[in-house]
Amino acid sequence: MRAWLLDDFNGLRALRIAEIPDPQPSSGEVLLEVHYAGLNPADRYLAEKQYPLRPKLPHILGRDGIGRVLATGEGVTGVAPGDLRAVLRGDTGGTRPGTFAEKVAVPAEDLVPVPDGWTEQEAAGATLVYLTAYQALTMWEPLAPGAVVLVTGASGGVGVASVQLAKALGCHVVALSRSAEKSERLRQLGAADTFNPDDGDWPKRLKAALGTRRVDLAVDNIGGKLFPQMIETLGERGRVSVVGRLAGPVPEFNTATLFFRRLRIGGVAVGAYTKAEGHAAWREVVKLLRSINAKPLVDRVFPFEELRQAFDRLASGPMGKVLLAVRR
Repeated sequence: MRAWLLDDFNGLRALRIAEIPDPQPSSGEVLLEVHYAGLNPADRYLAEKQYPLRPKLPHILGRDGIGRVLATGEGVTGVAPGDLRAVLRGDTGGTRPGTFAEKVAVPAEDLVPVPDGWTEQEAAGATLVYLTAYQALTMWEPLAPGAVVLVTGASGGVGVASVQLAKALGCHVVALSRSAEKSERLRQLGAADTFNPDDGDWPKRLKAALGTRRVDLAVDNIGGKLFPQMIETLGERGRVSVVGRLAGPVPEFNTATLFFRRLRIGGVAVGAYTKAEGHAAWREVVKLLRSINAKPLVDRVFPFEELRQAFDRLASGPMGKVLLAVRR
């Protein structure tokens, strides 16, 4: 089979296509013929040695994917050859080979059926970003109806998922995006207000739009110099769920800004879910999306040979998920 191999941890330049033997499913595993794979920032971080995993090299990246079951290992029940399944979460693409390959062996308990009415492409890159967004929104005390949720980097995979799920939870969603076109699309997806983070006055404009209200929860995908501005918009006992750091470290952050409003900051880690918790969260995600007639948003699909170009697209700021078409 063909696979993209990572030969070292010096970045994506270490990726190469190679022909390697097909994997064989062990006990409790299935062999999946990969149709589509989803790209995530975590793939790049792992390749750049910025992720707390050190898989054996050469390694195959790819956390998300969908395909047909080709074979099952001993003891597998509830799934059979020919079934279409998506990878939910687990070690795939982390400590074990991932989905940037024509075939992958995956624990059967890490797979889920495609939700009714979803295309393969919609399901291929959905699981990780929607579980991440769901954890970011629910890791604190429950959000009250009408709570104000601010999403930074709102046009990315986790950003779009956060906007949709927060809308489904009955929140007033505020989205940050540098693109007027993307801002309009975010309003269509459920954002009540959108602002350009390059506008230095956006916190003031947001406060004016909210009147006496303030942000109850911020889902932060960006970090960097935007972080202190985001803190400025939070109300009493406001919370920040930190998902990513696409803009790098936060410069000169004054922790005194947390004191008098009793603000709280916490990190999001989908890997902290147990298997049962992950499946339960995914069922809730599907239920919430169904309640507002929403589906995952796909930005662009790249041919298998263009993985590097797909990562360039991911870095440029897509609107939704970037996918790799794997099946020949």
